[in-house]
Amino acid sequence: MSPTLQSRAETLGQSLPALLAEAELLAATVMLGEHGRRRAGQGDEFWQYRAAAPGDTARMIDWRRSARSDQTFVREREWQAAQSVSLWVDPSKSMAFSGDTSRPPKAERAQLLALAISVLLLRGGERVGLVGGSAAPRPGRGQILRLATLLAGDQTSEEYGAPTADGMVNHGRALFLSDFLGDLAHVEAALIAAADRGVRGAILQILDPAEEDFPFHGRTIFESMGGGVRHETQQAGDLRDRYLTRLAERKERLSELGRAVGWHVGTHHTGQPAQSALLWAYRALERGQ
Repeated sequence: MSPTLQSRAETLGQSLPALLAEAELLAATVMLGEHGRRRAGQGDEFWQYRAAAPGDTARMIDWRRSARSDQTFVREREWQAAQSVSLWVDPSKSMAFSGDTSRPPKAERAQLLALAISVLLLRGGERVGLVGGSAAPRPGRGQILRLATLLAGDQTSEEYGAPTADGMVNHGRALFLSDFLGDLAHVEAALIAAADRGVRGAILQILDPAEEDFPFHGRTIFESMGGGVRHETQQAGDLRDRYLTRLAERKERLSELGRAVGWHVGTHHTGQPAQSALLWAYRALERGQ
């Protein structure tokens, strides 16, 4: 093992326990409680009674409930078949940005949210994995450590991330976490591919407050995290209105892409508590069933 690779492995090994602990704590603070999927099917939880219909067998009839009425009733249970959820967490250099040392980089917040929602989903009996085939959706506690290891080590040399539908399970669900500051044509292609497989899901755009507010004035050098884009100006304040207009247009385009395929779209700032973003993402995936 080379010294560089060994150093990276040691750093990763030290950060994983803290990341996992924080994800577990975050998941625990979201009091979701027990809930059903409210669809008839095989399961253990009672949902409702309904009048018996042609085709119902005698074994399906609840005779005790039927004895109290002139009708015959069937006792339905909630549908509890496990779902497969695929996560894409942008590993690009753009996600390493933080506008203030008091705030986590976007990548760190995205990884935390991905792990926390994995904890919630796996506890609920779902299968969770990563897009791209690096980790197929699986159930069980052991999947958390595998996801944490892959997410913490998943970094690319690309300036901006490009999602993919590779590895998604047909008719499953998916969650994309990114700043979505790159070419949205890649997002559109991934969403179309996902929709062709019957996948529904959610898009969570993660931004630093500085990227939302543009608090720059005077001489400023703007440079991408990978160094591929650089712009110097003497009057940064003069760019603010144009920047905010472009950002609003990008957000609207992202929302349009989501609406076109029935996906939910939200925005989260790294200066905000992670709990609100986790709850939004969880509920968005539930609505995507």
